[in-house]
Amino acid sequence: MAALASFACVLVMAGVLIWALKDVPWREIAAGTLKPVIVLETADGGPLVRQGPYQGPYAAYNQFPQSLVDAVLSIEDRRFMTHYGVDPQGIGRAFIRNFQAGSVVQGGSTITQQLIKLQYLQSDRTLKRKIQEVVIAFWLEWKLGKQEILTRYLNAAYLGSGATGMPAAARIYFNKDIRDLDVSESALLAGLLKAPSQLNPIDNIEGARQRTATVLAAMVDNAKLTPDEAAAARAEFGKLRPTTPTPRSGSWFADWISPQASEIAGATPGSTTVRTTLVPRLQRIAEKVITQALDEDGKSLGASQAALVAMTPEGAVVAMVGGHDYKTSQFNRAVTAMRQPGSTFKLFVYYAALKKGLTLFDRVLDAPIEIDGWSPENSGGAYRGWVTLAEAFARSLNAATVALAQDVGLDNVVAAAKELGIDTPLAPTPSLALGTSEVNLLDLTSAYASVRLGKAPVEPWGIVDFRASGQSQTFRVGEKRTPSIDLSPYESDLLGLLQLVVERGTGRDADPGTFAAGKTGTSQNNRDAWFVGFTERLVVGVWVGNDDDTPMKGVTGGSLPARIWRDFIRAAMTEPAPDFDLDKGLATGEPGVAPSCNITACSRTYRSFRASDCTYQPFRGERRLCER
Repeated sequence: MAALASFACVLVMAGVLIWALKDVPWREIAAGTLKPVIVLETADGGPLVRQGPYQGPYAAYNQFPQSLVDAVLSIEDRRFMTHYGVDPQGIGRAFIRNFQAGSVVQGGSTITQQLIKLQYLQSDRTLKRKIQEVVIAFWLEWKLGKQEILTRYLNAAYLGSGATGMPAAARIYFNKDIRDLDVSESALLAGLLKAPSQLNPIDNIEGARQRTATVLAAMVDNAKLTPDEAAAARAEFGKLRPTTPTPRSGSWFADWISPQASEIAGATPGSTTVRTTLVPRLQRIAEKVITQALDEDGKSLGASQAALVAMTPEGAVVAMVGGHDYKTSQFNRAVTAMRQPGSTFKLFVYYAALKKGLTLFDRVLDAPIEIDGWSPENSGGAYRGWVTLAEAFARSLNAATVALAQDVGLDNVVAAAKELGIDTPLAPTPSLALGTSEVNLLDLTSAYASVRLGKAPVEPWGIVDFRASGQSQTFRVGEKRTPSIDLSPYESDLLGLLQLVVERGTGRDADPGTFAAGKTGTSQNNRDAWFVGFTERLVVGVWVGNDDDTPMKGVTGGSLPARIWRDFIRAAMTEPAPDFDLDKGLATGEPGVAPSCNITACSRTYRSFRASDCTYQPFRGERRLCER
């Protein structure tokens, strides 16, 4: 009878186990397939950390400093290296402590069990989940081993302030690589595992201090530190200044480039490191001049927003500001906002005229003109009669430009704009010559870059190269397409027109004291004000206005935008040079070091194309490198 009862008990236990474990994804748990993580870097290889949730590159076990491993094990699971996934002694100790306290003050879960909760099981406290947790814990210990379990845990744990994983937390709180943490910093991060939202040092420095002291004491009890070493680490805590790292200043740029980086990473598990064109020094300058201009003059001039884009003549975007304050509004006015470009559009009218055979010395009549009941007026209301094309452009004469566009043909003006890279729909109406069809700042700036480069169209781009984890090869990306239209027959005349604007025309306030060329633009009733131009090495566009389209108080392209442009250029020239050559390091990548990967062409050609290693699967044999 007893044997029968025992057999029945075994059957019941077996049934319970089968019921609890039948839907466990054993293969996925064993593989530990890492979620795709995109790691953005600035042009010089520094981290580009976005606002909000952030996960850094996955770190291998040997990249974690011993002080961090010791701190985590001392405070979270002191017997981790000796138990088999479940720690009966820890469970018993936690039960006694909780019973004495009359509430749950201590947990008995091991790091192995915590990893299972983080990545593999639902958080509900049911019998089925508890059975799964215990069985999977034993199985993982046998299948993976201690180092792999701890590595996965340290890469997966949430540590507050949007940081998932210790590498991300090291960057968010200390702007450091994970391997560079000292004892005090390691203890702080280990302490966050208990309550990351409540104890993170940015929001609760005193709570973080107390928790760090607790971790250091645990390390002493665990014989990982001497009392003197712990005291020294506590003293070091007073010198810590946890804060969000400065690369977060590039958040508008990161938002713009992230979809392209995601296309490269695809569903590839693990980290894909994407080096971008953003130059931190120039980004800081851009944000400073925008903020300063709006803080000092914005209110009195009725201007609440501004945007700035800076790129090389080849289209590599080195700085981008999408508004006054990213924390207040993440809307990217440099990329997403469609606004009337005003007289900056006149570049395309005069380019069309040059293509038709006119010269800068040919004359056009600047006088009242009426077309289908519409009569454009010059700023100030005065007219100059017969003027050269050069004078009409430099003085931004509206009537003369409309007359010229009528003579050249509006269809030719539209074609000229598209040649230089304006892809948005353009209405071939008489007012088009004065910039009434909407464009965005990024596209308009890249059109001016075409003039500076002498080839068109220049397409803005922001990714230099990328490398997937586990892959030894780095691939360059570069421009989306090579400019194919030769502007050399018209280049000197276009440069001359744009220089005249700065030297003697409406853009005199933009003059930085060195070679500069550009064009002012103001839309009707001062709703939009622009200055777009270039120096030898940089092409920069500036827009000023209001999101609700309300008029500003007399702001024109030759006033506030021109001054912002000038201040940016001057600061960019006077500060120390970048750590790399803008013309070579970004325009051509690193020839001979990293092959290029034409992601667009390859993905269109091969359904099996994988961007992370630039390969495709042929009908037979192993995967091959796509060389299109």
